[in-house]
Amino acid sequence: MKIAQVAPLMEAVPPKLYGGSERIVAHLCNELSALGHDVTLFASGDSTVACRVAAVWPKALRLDTSISDYLAPHMILLEAVASRGGEFDVIHSHVDYLGYPLLRRAGVPFLTTLHGRLDLPVLQHIYRTFDDVPVVTISDAQREPVPNANYLGTIQHGIPERLLLPGFGAGGYLAFLGRISPEKAPDAAIRIAQKAGMPIRIAAKVDQVDRDYFEELVKPLLTLPGVEFLGEIGDDQKAEFLGNAAALLFPIAWAEPFGLAMIEAMACGTPVIAFRRGSVPEIVEDGVTGFIVNNEDEAAQAAAAVSRLDRARVRRVFEARFTAHRMAEDYLNVYRRLIARDQPLLEAV
Repeated sequence: MKIAQVAPLMEAVPPKLYGGSERIVAHLCNELSALGHDVTLFASGDSTVACRVAAVWPKALRLDTSISDYLAPHMILLEAVASRGGEFDVIHSHVDYLGYPLLRRAGVPFLTTLHGRLDLPVLQHIYRTFDDVPVVTISDAQREPVPNANYLGTIQHGIPERLLLPGFGAGGYLAFLGRISPEKAPDAAIRIAQKAGMPIRIAAKVDQVDRDYFEELVKPLLTLPGVEFLGEIGDDQKAEFLGNAAALLFPIAWAEPFGLAMIEAMACGTPVIAFRRGSVPEIVEDGVTGFIVNNEDEAAQAAAAVSRLDRARVRRVFEARFTAHRMAEDYLNVYRRLIARDQPLLEAV
């Protein structure tokens, strides 16, 4: 099968440090290629994947300080996809609704994976206008604000089975991994660790948009005993960071569409303590791969009980549910359905 993957340009594929959707695109490209498919990735030129890369911009936009209009390079990206659309059996977009007007008219089977939030009011108008556009969600909970879109299914994220290997939690600390932002709530994670009487290590980036939140609410907490701020880390550091942790804290303050850090922790055999919001109940098996809690006090209590969980079982659940191979096979099934559905129309043309 000839497959086009269309990635956002903000980060390389995979990202050098923090980055969720681009990391998933990389895993998907690599796995589809390993399964024998002909994959072309439309992305930034600093992307490194096991398939052909159609570089539409020299490097990731987050690293390019000369760019002030992030939309313009994405217009070039979409034009590049449109000009070559007839080369592919299916086009798989990861740039949200930007591609809808173009892909709708491309004459090629296509789908878009929705990686972000759908609870913004303007999206109601988008999906009334583009109610025929085929989309895939990354959790069932993600759909709730927009129930009437043309959903093909839910395909949960996966990562390579051997990318992150199990650890033993020998460090005895709680971990926070991701991004410093109000919706990720690292300040809550620090308070939970303090209540539990456990040290916490925070591996996270600070975007400019969240700088005030960091300075006002998070930075003062970093001086508390047992709190260590590491900054951004890459994949090569995650196994040690997560594998040595007693648990990952995931005290989200929003309806998280997926939460890649949760399955990265599970790959390391590390249980997850997460707030009951968004995708969490679909990913964490309460009492098996972690604990689902409702507030900070419950999270602190869970931290005291996390040593009772079987880390080997946490890893086995990851292997059964959250590998890149499973994710790729799920997408291939959707691609085949789309191609079969569009075949009579294509033959008539």
